[in-house]
Amino acid sequence: MVVDNSLSAKRAWWKEANVYQIYPASFKDSNNDGVGDIPGIISKLDYIKNLGVDIVWLCPCYKSPQVDMGYDISDYRDIYEKYGTLDDIDELIRGLHERGLKLVMDLVVNHTSDQHEWFKSAISSKDSPYRDYYVWKKPKIGPNGERLPPNNWLSYFRGSVWEYDEASDEYYLHLFAKEQPDLNWENPKVRAEVHDLTRFWLDRGVDGFRLDAINLISKDLDFPDAPVTNPSAKYQDGTIYFTNGPRLHEHLRGMGKIFREYDAFSVGEMGGFTDPNEVIKVVAEEREELNMIFQFEIVDMDLSPVGRYFPRKWKLSELKRIVNKWETYMYEHNGWNALYLENHDQGRSVSRFASDKPEFRAHAAKMLATFLGLQSGSVYVYEGQELGMANMPKTWGIDKLKDLESINFYNELVESGASEEVLQVVMADLQKKCRDNARTPMQWDSTAFAGFSTVQPWMDVMDDYKEWNAASQVDDPSSVYLYWRSIFDLRRAYKDIFVYGSFNLVDAVDEQVLAYERRYEEKCVLVITSFSEVEALWTVPEKYVKPGKVLLSNYGDVDSLKSDIAVRPFEAIAYLLD
Repeated sequence: MVVDNSLSAKRAWWKEANVYQIYPASFKDSNNDGVGDIPGIISKLDYIKNLGVDIVWLCPCYKSPQVDMGYDISDYRDIYEKYGTLDDIDELIRGLHERGLKLVMDLVVNHTSDQHEWFKSAISSKDSPYRDYYVWKKPKIGPNGERLPPNNWLSYFRGSVWEYDEASDEYYLHLFAKEQPDLNWENPKVRAEVHDLTRFWLDRGVDGFRLDAINLISKDLDFPDAPVTNPSAKYQDGTIYFTNGPRLHEHLRGMGKIFREYDAFSVGEMGGFTDPNEVIKVVAEEREELNMIFQFEIVDMDLSPVGRYFPRKWKLSELKRIVNKWETYMYEHNGWNALYLENHDQGRSVSRFASDKPEFRAHAAKMLATFLGLQSGSVYVYEGQELGMANMPKTWGIDKLKDLESINFYNELVESGASEEVLQVVMADLQKKCRDNARTPMQWDSTAFAGFSTVQPWMDVMDDYKEWNAASQVDDPSSVYLYWRSIFDLRRAYKDIFVYGSFNLVDAVDEQVLAYERRYEEKCVLVITSFSEVEALWTVPEKYVKPGKVLLSNYGDVDSLKSDIAVRPFEAIAYLLD
């Protein structure tokens, strides 16, 4: 059944915007210290504009000790010195606005750095006015009189979520690294501080925010022990007690009020949200909280229940179910989707969800662009995704990694006595999924260090940069880069269909071909994508076998649609019916 298009009548600038994400350390080094910076970003604004996006989302660039690559903020109103200055940010804002682009910054307010002045004061004395800016608890006493953490929750970065402070005989809460103490959102002064710093950046010209780990800001204040789901582990998954807590919506409405005042863009990172009935409470227009959220169902498909970096095979029918669920539900309930396959925390999509083999890589990258880019929602492209950048080589070992989460995961296995066979399995999975895959330097050209810098970068450049780089693609009509631009061009030219139209999955069971219909009133486009390395024979449903126009073909040689087609490896076709 085709959904009534009157449901999508409410239009907004942010629904029509396409987003380009930048990881500052890895984008472009302007002063040859091996680390990307804001002046480097400014030097590439024409490249970004030419891609056809509307918004640049900048990962954290605030002052930080960089324990977690900037997600540990020591001053929300200043810039990390290796990235630049506040003047550089002002110039970036001007440069983007002059080109008709907007800037979205990363707002990390579940936690701060332990080097933030608030926390340094808080840990110095129980009488500090900032003590209650963080979460403190007395130790538990074990059966033999030993001191224990307040509960058994497992940190995202392994170990306990509690760190003991001997001077006060209390523990503080940190869901991530011990250098990232959680803020206490129960304290109205904390909420006021967050609101003030939000206005600080909006008044400076920033156009919106991505809110990091924002569904963690309300916890179960009883802090109960988590159920034991891994009997061999000391600490257990406590996410049921610190995600989507009792006051989450109240806190988000407080933020949403500011966003509406400035007509600002807002997207929340919300892991653990798989029920659209709960997500709609955040993103429905009448709720006045956030525009959209990042949910994790697609990027969690290949995670094993044994552990994040153990392999799990997924089926195309699983992906179809996830896409159909979110596309149809948000359309029918006046919500909005954030569409992504890559970001700074995920492996490269062409390697992870398709194939980076030389014979398939370009077609596979274009197929994923088609699959993602013609759905309903705001499209997010991560730096290098527009070039078809791939994961780290299989030759890279644990010594090449920089990411705390991955290193801790691997080292914990080593310390537990895991066999060499298990470690090899995990290393192979890290090479596919770990966060460092996305953090290798941007490949600008074929010169030394891929044109990212003139010196050895903070992280090694990928081995394939001489072939896979921006300079070789920006003027090549067959490139992945210009294919992505054609996707964004289509979204503008056929805005009614691709932005505001309905979604209908076609063929839920085929394990090689994923196809869907986008429709607005009488206008209809059939999108066909292959996720297979081998040719797939596929029967086009009769209602789509009629005269029309091929809007897009990643093989470039399709001009019509027949009832039975041989879909080539990683082929993608978008067909507009007359």
